[in-house]
Amino acid sequence: MPAKTTPPSDDVSNPYGYSEMDWAAQLDPAYAAARAAVRRLSVGEDGTLSVKVKELIVLGVLASRGLQYGVEAHMRRAIDYGATKEELFEAIKAAAVPGGGVAYSVGVRALQALEQDGAFPPARPSAPAPRRRGKAATR
Repeated sequence: MPAKTTPPSDDVSNPYGYSEMDWAAQLDPAYAAARAAVRRLSVGEDGTLSVKVKELIVLGVLASRGLQYGVEAHMRRAIDYGATKEELFEAIKAAAVPGGGVAYSVGVRALQALEQDGAFPPARPSAPAPRRRGKAATR
């Protein structure tokens, strides 16, 4: 069965916050529309893979190329589609196999920046250890 497709859209805005792409869209709206259509086909909601999985793949490629800004942007979209900090870190570790130290360090810096920006819910405090009773506890 063919993948579900969505009718073309006139929306050329990008979901990653790349202001330079919005600026460039004003210079050549037709080119921006073509890029937007390819983006929707590649990392949009249609298809077999979830948006979260697609974004994890993209951020691994960007990390391997040393593009921290892009890694952060795609991590944010992956978070919007349900990715956890642990999943993002695992994607970075996987990208480090073909991408080496550059992929790992760029990915870790991007993940740390997101955490510092409050992108993840605060960790729940762990329960205190139960107190021991008896002679050993009173010494």
